[in-house]
Amino acid sequence: EVQLQASGGGVVQVGGSLTLSCIVSGFTFQDYAIGWFRQAPGREHEGISCISERDDTTFFADSVKGRFTVSSDNAKKTVNLQMNNLTLEDTAVYYCVASPPSCRVLAPVHWGHGTLVTVSS
Repeated sequence: EVQLQASGGGVVQVGGSLTLSCIVSGFTFQDYAIGWFRQAPGREHEGISCISERDDTTFFADSVKGRFTVSSDNAKKTVNLQMNNLTLEDTAVYYCVASPPSCRVLAPVHWGHGTLVTVSS
């Protein structure tokens, strides 16, 4: 059974940093790329990042480029999203997803439960 579990959310001040982790089971990083989506209050889901071990690609949305980085640990079956220089606009529920195994196409096939990130002023 494919499972993804995001964790690491919390409250952080503007300009601060936070690391989200996604632990996966039921598949390997060769089967799927791991993406990150977020949903801010009153807004649609936004795909913000992706990492693929299959073709060694990554993706960052313009809204987070230069502030967020993503890494994977195959042994721990974990993907980490490092978020720096956070702004109020980063407040959202963050989800990790399993996507087709290239970040050239970010199309969630499986969703994990979200973790809430709140950026305060």
